[in-house]
Parts: sequence; C-alpha cells; structure tokens
Amino acid sequence: MIDEQNILRLSIKDFFSAKMLKYSLLPFILTIIAMYLLFFYIAGVSLESLGSMDIHTTQTTIQNGIPHTEITDTKIEGGGIIDYIVNFVATSALVSWLISFSLYAIGGLITLYLSIIVAVIIIGFLTPYVLKEIQRRHYNDVEMIGYSNIFLGLLQVFKWLFVMILLFFLFIPLYFIPIVNIIALNLPLYYFFHKMITYDIASNIVSYEENRLIKFNSANNIRFKTLALYLISLIPFAIFFGAVFYVIYLGHTYFVEVKKIRS
Repeated sequence: MIDEQNILRLSIKDFFSAKMLKYSLLPFILTIIAMYLLFFYIAGVSLESLGSMDIHTTQTTIQNGIPHTEITDTKIEGGGIIDYIVNFVATSALVSWLISFSLYAIGGLITLYLSIIVAVIIIGFLTPYVLKEIQRRHYNDVEMIGYSNIFLGLLQVFKWLFVMILLFFLFIPLYFIPIVNIIALNLPLYYFFHKMITYDIASNIVSYEENRLIKFNSANNIRFKTLALYLISLIPFAIFFGAVFYVIYLGHTYFVEVKKIRS
C-alpha cells in the first residue's frame, strides 16, 4: 500500500513538470487533428455511398368528376438524400427528435471510442521519451532493456485491432440487454487499451522474460490499474490530456516491479 501511494504521488508530481506537460500537448493536438480528418473522410465516404435515390410521387385530382393521376419522378443524389429525409420526417416532431437524439448519441459514442483508440496509438510514439525521463529522475540504477521492434509492434497492433473488432461483432446479441450492454460495448475497447498501453511500457523497460514474470506476479494489479485508467478515459476529453499520465503511472509500476525482480 505504501508503494502504491508513493507511485501515485510521484506520478502526479512528474506529470505536472514542465517537460511532461509539453509532452501532454502533443497527444491532444495530434488526436484532435486525426479525429478532424477522420470525421470529414467518413462524412465524404458516407455521402458518396448514398449514391442516388429515385423518388416517385403520385397525386390524384378530380376534374369534372373524372379522376386524373399525375406521377412525378425525381432523382436526388448525395447530400440531397439527407435533406429529403430531414424534410420528410419534419412533419413529425417526435420522429425528428428521436432521429436527432439517436444520431447525436451514436455519433458521440463512436467519437469517444475512436478518440481513445487514436490517443493510445499516438502516445505509443511518445512512450520511450516519457519513460527515459522517469528513469533519469528516479531509476538511474534500473537499465531499460526492452524486447520489441517496429515490425513486431505493428504486428501486435493489427492483431489486437482484429480481436477488438471481432469481439464487437460477437457481442452484438448482448447489446440489447440492459446493463450487460454497457460491459459488452466497453470490453473490446478495454482489451485493446490494456494490450496497447502495457505492451508500449513493458517493451521499453524490461526483457521478454522479465515481462512474463511481472505478468505472473502482478497481472491482477496491472489489470486493475489499466481498468481504472480506461474508466477515466470514458470521461470526454480526459484521454487527450491524461494519456501521458497513464504512461507515467504505469511506467513507475513497471520500474518498481522490475527492480524487485533484478534485486
């Protein structure tokens, strides 16, 4: 318990240092830019995928007791389809409100999840610099060995992305069960979050065998910490500023654990 209190205290102190605050700005700026570009790319693809829509309208009038039917064919494309749908449902305030609420809710959820994924990937590039600064400040007697390379790292990222997407699809039946759907929606993303952040830190500090020992001895402790950090990430914008703190906090954890192993 004393070790954990010291780790948290040191992590907060390190995070508010000038150098770490500078590092914190980079994930924020880069994630905002990435999300901005991704939004417009998806919006453009969505509009193109709508293609065109043929609208057939029929109007019947009676003149001198004789019915006359007029059929009008209209073709709309791209954004015009959205305008047509909005105008069509505008006659029903309830339907319009439900559609608007659904779009904002789903869009907000997707944006939040994407921001976590993007931020975790971006912080991976800063992790070595953050960890070296922590080592310089507190762990000069602990050598950073590391066991990974770019090829292996990319392979792992694609593997975890694939598993995360697969889990999202496998859990679809659970999305309709209250309470359970909250866990089902977050479990795949937590899996990716945990794998990414622990791999980034461990692969920079310890050897492969030391990492296996740490997983064996402290797996539950590390999972508890990554789960707590993931729940914090669900607060909008928290991941933008807190990503560097996550690396600092877990970095201290790994330095302490590997120090115990080597001594």
